[in-house]
Amino acid sequence: MNMDQIEGKWKQIKGAAKERWGELTDDDLDRIEGKRDQLIGKVQERYGHSKEVAEREVDEWISKA
Repeated sequence: MNMDQIEGKWKQIKGAAKERWGELTDDDLDRIEGKRDQLIGKVQERYGHSKEVAEREVDEWISKA
């Protein structure tokens, strides 16, 4: 699945994002709206990861979605 598909199906798959990154709140997920850069930023913020680590995690998650 690519980011365009994820954005289109965000309401259906944000539960999977919540399972993967439990520290993200429902408000965080609502604001992200399936946008890759916003998801990376929130993962970075909540988990204290570098941008590169957050990008890798998000991209791996996207490829499995």
